[in-house]
Amino acid sequence: PVTTQGSQQTEPPQKHYGITSPISLAAPKETDCLLTQKLVETLKPFGVFEEEEELQCRILILGKLNNLVKEWIQEISESKNLPQSIIENVGGKIFTFGSERLGVHTKGADIDALCVAPRHVDRSDFFTSFYDKLKLQEEVKDLRAVEEAFVPVIKLCFDGIE
Repeated sequence: PVTTQGSQQTEPPQKHYGITSPISLAAPKETDCLLTQKLVETLKPFGVFEEEEELQCRILILGKLNNLVKEWIQEISESKNLPQSIIENVGGKIFTFGSERLGVHTKGADIDALCVAPRHVDRSDFFTSFYDKLKLQEEVKDLRAVEEAFVPVIKLCFDGIE
């Protein structure tokens, strides 16, 4: 906190992500920005960056997957005879992580997504009813469950994106 003589002015602590604090909070210098732009221009001919169309496709896929998760959780809630008021307000969502979340994925990269469900949805539901729901989607190819993984994993190709 910053204090001045005779008054108590405090500066809010800067928020940082991760376990360790950042090396520097300084904004980039003009030369940093110029070098970054040169690097981007150098990489463009190699097709590293995705086009706007592919980006929109990724967003659409994540939206569809999120809707599937919400539908599935409502179906599970009904099958477990939860009250209608709970079923109507039950949560559940898809979160991206890794290079997708950081916005640093390359063209054609896979999407790492985490499915978060309420407490009444268990591991076996994920590998049975959600797997079956995915199998019914015409956009889904190469569906495979990795049940022996510590964290439940279903790998798939959705509309051409893994």
